[in-house]
Amino acid sequence: MSDISELRSHFPALAQAGPDGRPAVWADCPGGSQVPDTVIEAMTGRLRRGVSNTHGAFSVSHEIDQLIAEARRASAALTGADPGEIVFGQNATSLLFSLSRAFARTLGPGDEIVVTRLDHDANIRPWVMAAEDAGATVRWVDIRTDDVTLDLDSFDAALSEKTRLVAVTLASNAVGTMPPAAELVRRAHEAGALVALDGVHLAQHRALDLHGLDADILACSPYKFFGPHLGILAVRRRLLEEWSPYKVRPADDVAPGRWETGTQNHEAFAGLVAAVTYLADVGTSHGGAPAGAITRERVLSAYQAFTAHENDLTRRFLEGAAEIPGLRLHGIADPARVDERTPTFSVTLEGHHPLVLSEELGRRGIYTWEGHYYAIELFDRLGLDQGGGAVRIGFCHYHSAQEVDRVLSELGSLARA
Repeated sequence: MSDISELRSHFPALAQAGPDGRPAVWADCPGGSQVPDTVIEAMTGRLRRGVSNTHGAFSVSHEIDQLIAEARRASAALTGADPGEIVFGQNATSLLFSLSRAFARTLGPGDEIVVTRLDHDANIRPWVMAAEDAGATVRWVDIRTDDVTLDLDSFDAALSEKTRLVAVTLASNAVGTMPPAAELVRRAHEAGALVALDGVHLAQHRALDLHGLDADILACSPYKFFGPHLGILAVRRRLLEEWSPYKVRPADDVAPGRWETGTQNHEAFAGLVAAVTYLADVGTSHGGAPAGAITRERVLSAYQAFTAHENDLTRRFLEGAAEIPGLRLHGIADPARVDERTPTFSVTLEGHHPLVLSEELGRRGIYTWEGHYYAIELFDRLGLDQGGGAVRIGFCHYHSAQEVDRVLSELGSLARA
């Protein structure tokens, strides 16, 4: 990330001024990233050239068929899956509900599923409701409240020979914690369980890898990694073929298409391909591939660059936050542990309700989020829900050190007011 200003120039929204006239600091990227101009142009270009439904007997329909195939290839390069294991939908939450409903048909009394209190509710409720529908049992994995990490002893205790599926996040959307995914998948598989990973938050910061982690289900959303609003599931082909989706009779009965209900958002597919192309072009290990070519290697190279830059931002924020009186950070606060978290921070400031604090930061041109951000179980466990939750501040690869300093400066000003 040698030239952050050149990179930022590709994101039109980042040039906007805030209410105070200064450049806005979009510190709400955990709720959705901004998009580069190539994504905007790809979506509008598709609409200008014409849209059609699929499998028609004319050229524009053929173009849409080709676009969907291209989007599957791009998503496979992003997730470490095969194109035939990629399922598209409205968003990750809807897709997980659809998949869990089919999974419920395979469950029965005596079966167990495992969910964690670290997860976004989108990777909790679909599986909990599947268990309820089938008369199965839900087991909960607790957190360590001191650093808001997953309690591995609790994880092991939740597993048994009855466990059919374990749902766990790759990174907390609330506090940034990244659990040891490979180890958790290994332990779950040793118990004979399937593993469903929520990669929605992580995909903005680190590479996803369905096969590399040996997982069974992986969810992500392009609007978190510089693309449009859309949902992606990467699912082992065996499950897509064995489980029975709820679908209309004329729909395709071959995986993965049998899991995609109704007409899809075709212009968003164009934006998705452009977003993954952006990632590939940020990558430096091109391996001889021309600019614009999407390869797994180039995507991985981009994330390596992201990690180095974001770790610097994380250390900078953690060190500065520790000096602000009355500011409490919920999560991993040790700058030496940056490899265990993303640059996403939930904070509370003594004497300031989270909503009021977020509003005041907004007036100063710093955009944050407040509340529980759908991490309901986590905030209940931390005892934060009754006080309005916390303020979430999040950075990604397009943020500068100066923006981190500005956020810290404004927080310090409010703390000392």
